[in-house]
Amino acid sequence: MFSDPERTLSRIAELRRKPASFTPPRSLSRHVDVSSRDVGGWPVFTIRPKTPSAAGHVVYFHGGSYVFQIDPFHWKLIARLVRATGTTFTVPIMPLAPDGRASVVVDRAATLVQSLVADVGAENVSVMGDSSGGGMTMAVSMELRDRRLPPLRSIVLIAPWLDISGTDPMLAEIAPRDPWLAVPGTHAAGALYRAELEEDDWRVSPIHGDLAGLAPITVFTGSRDLVHADALRLRDRAENEGIALDFHVGEGMIHDYPLLPLPEAADARSVIERAITRSPSTN
Repeated sequence: MFSDPERTLSRIAELRRKPASFTPPRSLSRHVDVSSRDVGGWPVFTIRPKTPSAAGHVVYFHGGSYVFQIDPFHWKLIARLVRATGTTFTVPIMPLAPDGRASVVVDRAATLVQSLVADVGAENVSVMGDSSGGGMTMAVSMELRDRRLPPLRSIVLIAPWLDISGTDPMLAEIAPRDPWLAVPGTHAAGALYRAELEEDDWRVSPIHGDLAGLAPITVFTGSRDLVHADALRLRDRAENEGIALDFHVGEGMIHDYPLLPLPEAADARSVIERAITRSPSTN
C-alpha cells in the first residue's frame, strides 16, 4: 500500500468513510483494568494493573503514520507492560490526519501529559510511542521542555518516525529490504498531518528539534525498517551533542518489531520495563 501514494490516500479516504475501531479488545479486561474518559473530545483510555500499584505512569502515543487507528498489537503491548511492571498507561486516541493536524495535536497531547505531571510529578511519568507515535513522543517531550516542565522519568521510542520529508539518502539503501513501509505512501500520509507546517518543523520532524534538557531516551530500531535511517541520525546527533541514548538495534528486524510475536520482541520489552520503572534518582 505504501509503495503508491494514491493507494495510500485511497485507503485513508476509505477509513474516513468507515473508521476503524479504537476500543481495546474485550479480552484485555481479563488481565488489566480498562476505563475511558473524554478529554476535550478525545477518547482517553486508562489501563491499570488489577492490583493497585505505585509503579508510575506512561502516556502511550500509538503509531499508524498519523492516519491509521490504534491496532490490537498496540493494546497487547500495553497490557503486557502493565502486567509486568504495575505501571498505569494513559492512551489518548488523537484525531487522525487530515482532521488531526500537527500544530494542534502536539500542543493538546502535551497539555494532556502536563496535566498528569501536575497530578503525580514529572519523575513518575514516562512517554512512549511507536512509529509516528514515536515522532509524536519526541515532539511532545520537546514541547514540555519548552514549557519548562522538569524532565520526565523516561522517553521510549519504538521505530520512531522522526523526519517526514523522506529525503534521507539512506532510505534508498533500506527501502528494498523493508517489506512494510515505502517512502511514497508515508510521505503522502505525513503531508496530511503536517498541513500548514514545513517538513522540517520539529513538531512533525523532531529530528530537527533541540535534544537538550529531555528525559533519558531509549530507542529500538530494526535494520530492515525504513525509519531506521531516522534512528541512526538521532543516535549520531546525540553522540555529537554529548546526550546519552540507550540505543538498541534489532539486526534483520522489521518495523515495530518489539510489538510482534518474536523472541527479539521479548528482549526489547524487558529493556522497556526497566526504562519505565527506573528510579528517578538514576536519571
